Amino acid sequence: MCFDTDSRPPIAPIAGGAIDAEEMRLVASDGSAFRAYVARAAQPSGAGMIVLPDVRGLHRYYEELVLRFAEAGIDAIGLDYFGRTAPDDDRSDAFAYMDHVGRTQYATLSADIAAAAAALRAGDAGRVQRLFAVGFCFGGRLAYDAATMGLGLAGVIGFYGWPTGRPRNDVPVPVEVVDRMEGRVLGIFGGADEGIGPEAVAEWEAALTGANVPHEIVTYDGAPHSFFDRKQAAFADASADAWRRVLDFVAQA
Repeated sequence: MCFDTDSRPPIAPIAGGAIDAEEMRLVASDGSAFRAYVARAAQPSGAGMIVLPDVRGLHRYYEELVLRFAEAGIDAIGLDYFGRTAPDDDRSDAFAYMDHVGRTQYATLSADIAAAAAALRAGDAGRVQRLFAVGFCFGGRLAYDAATMGLGLAGVIGFYGWPTGRPRNDVPVPVEVVDRMEGRVLGIFGGADEGIGPEAVAEWEAALTGANVPHEIVTYDGAPHSFFDRKQAAFADASADAWRRVLDFVAQA
């Protein structure tokens, strides 16, 4: 499963850490408008993060995650995938997200990610010097693929993103385009994920090694798919470690 609409990131807020958080509309290169949520750090580190949601799109979990990144000194922007097909911005339980996931295309997803990258870099000159992407599930695969989009990313992070297997629509399978990736890769997986087994994780790591892509792969024993959730109290230690690794990954770029 992916996150429920009442799920939240398992990260404690830092008071006063984020400024200028706002909802905005971006326009992709094909002229299509879509919703995004951006937050700027009060004490910027020079890093920026594109947040790629799961199949439900830009719901509250990802808006809060954008804030948590900004509180950690990382300007961040989350984007929604369904501006071309959904009648409105409602991403509650009433939203039939799978009807819209099936209508996504790699060209338009790529255009939206590029627009988000441009928006994040469009602040004060030089504020975002190192740009990253992080994604979850559907967005995890997209985050890996974002390393091939020519956006100058310093690194990408996938939380239980499918690196192998069948393509969804025409979105590339990351293991098949690994030779085109730029920057570093952090892959985070649950050891009890029923969809992404240890064979897939091993194949992904071997492909990254073979393509000389700097990478770190972490698997948390017993953790399920979508364990990075405040409601998953049994995996709070794994979530805390994963968040630490994300911040270290960004700091070391």
